[in-house]
Amino acid sequence: MINTKELPPCPVETTLLMMGDKWKILIVRDLLTGTKRFGELKRSVGNITQKVLTQNLRMMEENGLVNRKVYAEVPPKVEYTLTGLGLSLKSILDSMYEWGEQYRASLK
Repeated sequence: MINTKELPPCPVETTLLMMGDKWKILIVRDLLTGTKRFGELKRSVGNITQKVLTQNLRMMEENGLVNRKVYAEVPPKVEYTLTGLGLSLKSILDSMYEWGEQYRASLK
């Protein structure tokens, strides 16, 4: 997890550091509906490689946005869920959704 000394002084920059690429945003979007297994996330996120999804999930887990739960069974079962901190990003995604809708409407 990043410590506060490593964070940029600007809060917007901090948010971008945590969520600054499309994959993290799409992962949060898909986990807002509830817990998902790795394969479910890979399908719902779209054109993402297994390696990139794994890297993003690990980083998000380290930063306290995602919980990873491993079940001791064969084949292994792993589930991902947003933490409270991850869920707090919902309002940001809602605003992005609304802006995207307005932009699309303006092009018609």
